[in-house]
Amino acid sequence: MARHRAETRPEDIHHLLDIFVKAPFRAKESDRKTDGIIQKCLDLFGRDYEFAIINNTNGELCGTYPTKLVVLEYERPITSKRTGQDGVENLYDMNKIGDLLKQARRARCRARCVIPVILFEGKHICRSATLSSGAEIYGRSGLDFFFASPDSNSGPAQPGTSQDMQNDWQLYNRVRGQDIQLLKTLNVGYICDLMVEKKKVKFGMNITSSEKVDKEQRYNDFDIFSVPYPGCEFFRKWKDSGYETDHVLFDWSQGYVDACLDIPPIPLMEKLGVDWNKYKNWNLLKLTQNYVKLLLHLLHEGNQGVLVHCISGWDRTPMFVSLLRLSLWADGLIHKSLSATEILYLTIAYDWFLFGHDLTDRLQKGEEILYFCFHFLKFIASEEFSLKRTPTPNMKQRKGSQASNISETDCHIDGILLDSDSHVISSHTSSNSSLNSGSSGIDTGGSMGLDTGSLGITPTNIEPALTNGSLKLNMKRAGHVGSVPAELSAHYSAPSSSSSSSPMPVPINRIRNTEAVTSQSPVSGRCSEVTEEDVSVRWQRLNNVWRLFSNAYANKISVRYGTQSTGLGAFLDRFTERVGIRNNPI
Repeated sequence: MARHRAETRPEDIHHLLDIFVKAPFRAKESDRKTDGIIQKCLDLFGRDYEFAIINNTNGELCGTYPTKLVVLEYERPITSKRTGQDGVENLYDMNKIGDLLKQARRARCRARCVIPVILFEGKHICRSATLSSGAEIYGRSGLDFFFASPDSNSGPAQPGTSQDMQNDWQLYNRVRGQDIQLLKTLNVGYICDLMVEKKKVKFGMNITSSEKVDKEQRYNDFDIFSVPYPGCEFFRKWKDSGYETDHVLFDWSQGYVDACLDIPPIPLMEKLGVDWNKYKNWNLLKLTQNYVKLLLHLLHEGNQGVLVHCISGWDRTPMFVSLLRLSLWADGLIHKSLSATEILYLTIAYDWFLFGHDLTDRLQKGEEILYFCFHFLKFIASEEFSLKRTPTPNMKQRKGSQASNISETDCHIDGILLDSDSHVISSHTSSNSSLNSGSSGIDTGGSMGLDTGSLGITPTNIEPALTNGSLKLNMKRAGHVGSVPAELSAHYSAPSSSSSSSPMPVPINRIRNTEAVTSQSPVSGRCSEVTEEDVSVRWQRLNNVWRLFSNAYANKISVRYGTQSTGLGAFLDRFTERVGIRNNPI
């Protein structure tokens, strides 16, 4: 009997973030709430895919992985219903996969072994941590030996014998050989290593390794892409810069940074057209865009799957996995039956929370890499990043001159505009991303009106226009025309409404100490220069995801970890209290 399909609402995302921000997920500590999150993820995967489940109930494979690991096998036709596991022949021998995972877990840091998480045209996008160092391999081998079943014959090498060197080589060979076998079973051909180090070193000791420096060159059968990307601590600098991406550069001269960008000279890469030699001069925006292009290119043009990993695989890795999932979904290429609310729930829950991202620790340190991930959607919303390549005629005309000119510029605002849907600054946008002149079926749920008369603003006085690659908002007060100082204009977001134009918000400076507000914008605007032809479905879908996320983030995260309100932020705090749209923090 078919299970009733539970609706995923924006409130579910709020609830998810509320759990997420309290403590990181650990398999041994799973409870009824986290079990419910996992089950919802399984239901969402089951809408479009047949899959098998690998049990990790008490963290037997990895303590920071979901208690149920999904292995997507094939996509089902949209018209068919999920039949469940009964009567469905598995594409993979799951007993073999399970045994490989148990053995290969020792090859990866923190036992975070290779797991497939996205299926695109029969190719897996996998995630993991980097390779373990010798010390960790020995340690985990010893634990596995002492806690193994009596009939297990896979023990650790015994130190202190005359065969130490040979035992070292045999142990490394066996453990990493199992990791390689797992990669080949999943048909992975490309490995993208995001580490800025060749090996992670602490207190003068190598605590991790990586495929690119394997002395025995065991991973030569794979195309290894060394694509160094700043760690989560760098996103404190991004936050301190005012959430701007085009003025923030990573310092490649730091002593611990010894990995260089290295793209294999394979014919596949000739079509991409990126000058990789200039990577040290790229800002955070350009660096992230080009890496996303690289991953999408490998998926589209390559004939094998891709493994993405950083050091532990729970900060940079989920960011790129999430961006890939959302980009492919926006093109209608994966998760075809999921709405914006559902895909957002799935990627936050499965890609971030259930794979061990420590949101609490990152927020306490100001390392807002989760926020950056969704903030960045506006920079990959154009057709330049689409694998469908079906731009409208107007987009084709603009592509040559504007497709690569995505930048953040100043927004000039006359008057005040409150957008309780986004709570972020929408002063900047991609030059080839446009305003939506229709409703676009925005999936936000709930509505609440706000009387803007007290601010002297009416919908007809708001005139957004996309000019020269920047979003310009000309807003007029009733009986007054003037300018808000530049330092204040950065705090306001563009208007949004289910019945009006819907620009993608751009979070340059989120309202400080923003507290809970409603889920729909109280102010509607009209588009003066941008027509419906300019807006792609891709842009609309990513816009909807961003709006849902920004609302939930403001309600559940900014309330707890926002900085002290000063200036305009304090004014908005007082205003929201008076009109009654702020919820009291729990």
